Amino acid sequence: ILTARLTKPCPINPRQRGFIKSAGCAENLKLLQLLIKNAKKDHQPLGVVFIDLAKAFDT
Repeated sequence: ILTARLTKPCPINPRQRGFIKSAGCAENLKLLQLLIKNAKKDHQPLGVVFIDLAKAFDT
């Protein structure tokens, strides 16, 4: 109920992957593979940062 009520006034960016229903890690890995493939094909530099926020909200 809460999610349905918040969706309209607070739309989620289509790039948002955390804390929502989605295909999980597989979707993100496919996106990363595509970015790497395109960067190699176009001979463009690509920077990737992985951040582990597990301890950011320590309870």
